[in-house]
Amino acid sequence: MNEGECGAGWVKGMAAVSLFFGITLGMVTGQAHDTWLQPERFAATPGATLMLDLTSADGFVGFETAIKPERVARTVGRMGAVELKFGVVVSAERTLRFPVTVTRPGVAVVGVELTSRLLELEPGKIETYFREIHASDELREVWAAVPAPRRWRENYAKHTKTFVRVGEPAAEDRAWAEPLGLVLEIVPERDPTMLREGDALPVRVLRGGQPLAGFVLGYVSSGETREHVAVTDAEGRATARLDAKGAWLVHGTDLRRVTGADDREWESDFTTMVVEVR
Repeated sequence: MNEGECGAGWVKGMAAVSLFFGITLGMVTGQAHDTWLQPERFAATPGATLMLDLTSADGFVGFETAIKPERVARTVGRMGAVELKFGVVVSAERTLRFPVTVTRPGVAVVGVELTSRLLELEPGKIETYFREIHASDELREVWAAVPAPRRWRENYAKHTKTFVRVGEPAAEDRAWAEPLGLVLEIVPERDPTMLREGDALPVRVLRGGQPLAGFVLGYVSSGETREHVAVTDAEGRATARLDAKGAWLVHGTDLRRVTGADDREWESDFTTMVVEVR
């Protein structure tokens, strides 16, 4: 799917939970067009100015498509209780670049949210889309029950975040565990700047600040053709083992059926988080 509350229960249906709960490992067959934020390096010294790249691509295989500056609805960054200052955004060939200055030791947490967009998908592409986002059987049944002529108009928004380790943070520095307040957000439950190959990364998924149960997450290593899949439990928690070095993308899509709207039949939020494994 290109870059792109009702009935939420069936979207998170128990069929998806029974199919994916825990961890599975499967082939990636053309992932949804994800958007993510990635720092030029995941560790910096105090006083450094870093560039963070916002890009979209069909799979986590490198920068592909720059986001237009007017699409950015919100930028937010923190180191503890201190808000980070963003410099002038730079449009590059394949990314939109955000300069951020980190002034003291700690873990910088940075997020971007994009304005929503409306798109229309051809019915023949829906099954591919469902596979990409690991849609539940219930969601497929809802689509199958739509009478002809069927139409898919979807209003979607995107939310992304990443982390940078600056100097040597204090042991009590847990800025990485605090939500940024994104509409749909993945929050790590261990320090994402200290991951080593083979470590498990437990996370919690929040929608509007509340735990989101039955949400399917994919954990994809950079350039790889396989992904780990997990589903959040009743408290919005899931975990997967990161078994390769390099950058990892954690991603998921909350897709919801809409009734009573003249311009759309579906709404969705895409969320991504990028971390490094050393």
